[in-house]
Amino acid sequence: MTQIGAVQPWSLGLTLFVVLGAALHQGLAAAVAPPTTAPATAAPHKDPSRPERGNYVVNSSNGTVCLLASMGLQLNITFSSLSQNKTVQDVVNIQPNVTKSSGSCDADSASLQLITDAEKTNLTFYFSLNTTSNKYHLSGVLLSAARPDMKAVYVHNNSLDYLRGTLGYSYMCREEQTLIVVPTLSINTFQVQVQPFGLTGKQFGAAEECQLDEDDMLIPIIVGAALAGLVLIVLLAYLIGRKRSHAGYQTI
Repeated sequence: MTQIGAVQPWSLGLTLFVVLGAALHQGLAAAVAPPTTAPATAAPHKDPSRPERGNYVVNSSNGTVCLLASMGLQLNITFSSLSQNKTVQDVVNIQPNVTKSSGSCDADSASLQLITDAEKTNLTFYFSLNTTSNKYHLSGVLLSAARPDMKAVYVHNNSLDYLRGTLGYSYMCREEQTLIVVPTLSINTFQVQVQPFGLTGKQFGAAEECQLDEDDMLIPIIVGAALAGLVLIVLLAYLIGRKRSHAGYQTI
C-alpha cells in the first residue's frame, strides 16, 4: 500500500511562521528606527555621562512646600569660545551636590531656580497654572552662564509649553526628553517628576505619565499580541495541513 500526495503539516506551519516572523521583525524595526537628523555645524564636544538625578524643594512664604522636582538635567549650549575665537557647542551636566535651589510660588505661577557657583550658572524654570482648566505647564526658562572660556550667555524664553500636568497631580517622565528653549540652548531631562502646584504635603501627588513612557509600555504589548497571533496562525496552518494530508492519501 503506497501513500501519494501527502502534505507535511509541520513543514507548512514552520514556513508560515518564518515568513510572518520576518515580516513582523522588519515592521517593528521600521517603526522604532530613529529619525535622520542633520549634522550639527558647531564644533563637537564629547558628551558627559548621564546626569545625576537631583531633588529640589521650594517653600512658600509661610514655610510650606509649594514645589517639588526630581530630575537629571543636561544643558546643550552653543556659545562663543574666547580661546578658540569661534562658536562651539558644549554639553554640561547640572550636578546636584554643588547646586543650590530656591524659587517662589504664587496662585498661578511658580519658579525653580538652580544656581551652580563653580560654573556661574543660573538656570530658572517658570511654571504657569490655568485656573480655568486646572492645567499647568513649564512656560519659561532662563539661563545665564559665565565660564572662563565663554562669552557671557543669557537666554530667556517665556513662551514654552512643556511638562504639562493637572493641578494636584505630578508630571512624570522616565524617558529622556529634550526641551528646546532657543536654537542655542536645549535641555535634556532624565527621570523627571515635578509638581509646582497643588501639593498637600512633602510628597508628590499621583503621577501623570508622559506620552513617551506610555509608548514605551505599549511596544511590549504589541509584540506579545503579534507573537500570540503568529502562534495561532501556525496552529491553524498545522490543522489545515493535517486535514489535507489525510485527504491526499491514495491506496494502490
